[in-house]
Amino acid sequence: MKTNFSVVPRLLKKDPILAKRLSKAFLAQRKAMAIDRVFHPSTTDELGLIYFRLTPLCNLRCVMCGQRGDKGVLKGSFAANEAEKIVPLEDYKRLVDQIKDKRPVVYLWGGEPFMYPDLFPLIDYMMEAGLVVSVNTNGTYLEKFAKEIVERKWHALFVSLDGFEETNDRIRGAGSYKRVVAGFEAINREKERQGSHYPYMGVVTTVNNLNYKDLYSLAEATRPFKLAWHIYNLGTYTNDAIVDEQRAFMKRELDTDITCLQGYATGYNDDIDGKELYDILSRIHDMDIDHPIITVPALAPDKIDVYYSKLDEPVRTHCIVPWCQANIDYNGDVHFCADYNDYPLGNIREKPFFEIFNGERAQKFRLALKRSKNGLFPGCVRCYQNMLCGKRVNGF
Repeated sequence: MKTNFSVVPRLLKKDPILAKRLSKAFLAQRKAMAIDRVFHPSTTDELGLIYFRLTPLCNLRCVMCGQRGDKGVLKGSFAANEAEKIVPLEDYKRLVDQIKDKRPVVYLWGGEPFMYPDLFPLIDYMMEAGLVVSVNTNGTYLEKFAKEIVERKWHALFVSLDGFEETNDRIRGAGSYKRVVAGFEAINREKERQGSHYPYMGVVTTVNNLNYKDLYSLAEATRPFKLAWHIYNLGTYTNDAIVDEQRAFMKRELDTDITCLQGYATGYNDDIDGKELYDILSRIHDMDIDHPIITVPALAPDKIDVYYSKLDEPVRTHCIVPWCQANIDYNGDVHFCADYNDYPLGNIREKPFFEIFNGERAQKFRLALKRSKNGLFPGCVRCYQNMLCGKRVNGF
């Protein structure tokens, strides 16, 4: 099964400049693992990727989502109150000026990033600064804004879609499938009308026990979407025992409480037949289709059952995220972990970014992670960022 890097060779043929810039981010990741983490583990000079969680608000309620799903931690009046804390455009511009010389790839998400009021001027500013900008979206706003997106030549859209129509809507809400398809169609019409290959578009599918038997039907349905990739994310899952272990660890080692991890103890990993899932994914990988199929993480056939049934058994170790990435939360807090924002390093509205990125709290976090068993905290075992960036365990 292919990894994320499989996108780059195809992109080289279509867009060598963009491929080169993405390759630089991948190389920063590799350098962070081989050099920074080993030889100066408390600090780093690399910044290959930076995430911006622009808003806690979302117009969908996807059942497995750690934010707005069944057990999500950002729901109702709490999310509405949190939305009052979002970072204004001028503060983000100041941050862009601080990081632009590093040329990180930018990944905008939420919530739903189209609900951030200044999304378009923010992306304009980022692109004018020479940054590669990608947007993770549920796709329901693409039809409305297709003309502007293509005119501005956004680099990439990562669009969430979790099954063919009935399955997707069961997970993400009634009518969401048709709205995403209409969005793809509108973007592709505008690309043809304007003579542009931007934005590159890809689907991200989160595998769970509600959709795994329907994945091949979804893959077939994507043929007319003109995708640049389709990522099958095996999912971020945990259980109550791991949450308790993580809670005790974080209190002991970093003197912090946790609130986020329990949002991923959803049970949507239960009763997934690993052999059946592997057979389905293998059929999808073997399809004659015009875009790369990527599985995160790519696993050996006999290990998929382990991924879903033994949540405390690592399949990737030695997370390198703190040595090459950062996450900016909607309130300006800087974290290393995108989904687990329990340990803020500082706030961009109070300090320059690089003072935070290599500051005292950042150094303490890196050293605690490096000292930990397998280079992971207890709650990191199925973290999506670790699946992307961790060291593959032998046999997996």
